Amino acid sequence: MNTNAQSLAVRGSLTGFQLSAIAVCIGLNMLDGFDVLAMSFASSGVKAEWGLSGLRLGWLLSGGLIGMALGSLALGPCADLWGRRRIILLAAAVAALGMLASAGAQGFGQLLVLRTLTGVGIGGTIANAAVVVSEYSSARWRSAALAAYSTGYPVGATLGGALATVAILRYGWRSAFLIGGVLSLAMVVVAWRALPESQDFLVTRRPRDALERLNALLARGGQPPVSALPERPGAAASDRGVPFRLLLTAQTLLVWAMFFCTMAAFYFSVSWTPRLLNAAGASAALGLAAGVLFNLGGIAGCGGFALAAVRFEASRLHLGALIASAVLIAAFGIAVHHVGAALWTALLLGLITNAAMSGLYAVGPQLYPTAVRGSGMGWAIGIGRFGAILAPITSGALLDAGWQPAQLYFLFSAPFAVAALAMLALGVRKGA
Repeated sequence: MNTNAQSLAVRGSLTGFQLSAIAVCIGLNMLDGFDVLAMSFASSGVKAEWGLSGLRLGWLLSGGLIGMALGSLALGPCADLWGRRRIILLAAAVAALGMLASAGAQGFGQLLVLRTLTGVGIGGTIANAAVVVSEYSSARWRSAALAAYSTGYPVGATLGGALATVAILRYGWRSAFLIGGVLSLAMVVVAWRALPESQDFLVTRRPRDALERLNALLARGGQPPVSALPERPGAAASDRGVPFRLLLTAQTLLVWAMFFCTMAAFYFSVSWTPRLLNAAGASAALGLAAGVLFNLGGIAGCGGFALAAVRFEASRLHLGALIASAVLIAAFGIAVHHVGAALWTALLLGLITNAAMSGLYAVGPQLYPTAVRGSGMGWAIGIGRFGAILAPITSGALLDAGWQPAQLYFLFSAPFAVAALAMLALGVRKGA
C-alpha cells in the first residue's frame, strides 16, 4: 500500500483526468475576466439610463472587486473545512445567479448589491480553483499549469469584451449580464460533472467516506486503490479546525505585500490606461485600442509564462516579470504623449504585467502547507483585491488634484518594485 500522500499525484506526464480538472478551473477563472469587462462595457448604458453621477458609477465598477475580496477572504477557509469542490460549486452558482439577477436590476442600489454578490461568488471560486490546479498537477508541470490557469482571466476579458460589445450595441447593457449569467450557469454544470474533490483535502481533513471517495478519484486517474488513508503530518491537529497559526507568519506578510502591490499596479493599468491616454490627448478610439492591445498582450504573457515555467523555476520567472513591469509602467508614462509608442508599450505592458499576475497563482499555493492552502490563497487574493480596489480610486483622486497621466504611471511603478522585493525576500526565506 502506498502511504505517501505526495505520490498520489502523478509525477510525470499529466493524465487526461488531471487535464480535465485543470481545464475546468481555467474555465472558471475566465468568469473573472468576463465579469470585469462586462461591467466596464455596460457602464455607459447604466449611467445613461439611470442618470448616475460619476461617483455612483465608480461604486458600481468597484462593487464586483469588493465582493471578490470578501469572497476570497471568507470562502478560502471554508474550503479547507468543508471541501474545495463543494465551495467552488457553491461560489460559482452564486456568481451565476448574481449575473443573471443583475440583468434585471431596477436601480443603483439593487445593482450595487448584485454586483457585490457576484464578486463574492467569483472571489470564492478563483481562490479555491487555483488550489485544485496546484494539487492535480504533477511536480514537473505544476508551475506551468498554474500559469495556464491564470491565462483564463485575459482570455475571459477579451472574449467577454467582444461579446458584451456586440450584445450591448444591439440589445442594451442588460444583455452583457444575461450572457455572463448563462455562461456561468453552464460552467457550474460542467464543474459539477467534471471537477474532482481535492485528494489532499480528503487525506488531511478525513471527512466521512473519505477512503471510498479517494479510491474513486484514484480510479479515475488510472491509479491503483489504497486500503487505508495515507498518514499526513499534522492531520490529527487539522481535524480540530484550520490551524491559522500556520498562516500567520512572516512569510504570509510577505505574500500579502506581494499580492497587494501586484494587483494594485495591475488593476491601475487595466482600469485607467484608455482614460489616461484620452487625458493625454489621444482619441477615444485610440484609448480603446490600447485597452484591447493590453488584453491581447495579457494572453501572450500568461501563455508565455506557462511555457517558460516548464523549464525554469516559477519564482525566478515571477521575480523577473515584476521587475520588468516596474520598468515598463514607468516607460509607459514617458510614452503616453506619443500615440504610436504608447500603443506598442501598451501591448508590452499587458504582456509583462499579466505574466506577473500569472506568477502570483503559480507561486502562491506552493508557499502554504495543505491544511491551510485554501485559507492562504483566499486571504492572499483577498488582500490583493483590496489593492485592486484602492488603486483606481486613488488614481481618480490624484487626477482630480491635478496630477498628470505620466506622473501616475511613474507612481505605480513603485508597487511592482515593492512586490519584487517581497518576492526576493520570499525566495531567500525559502532557500534558508
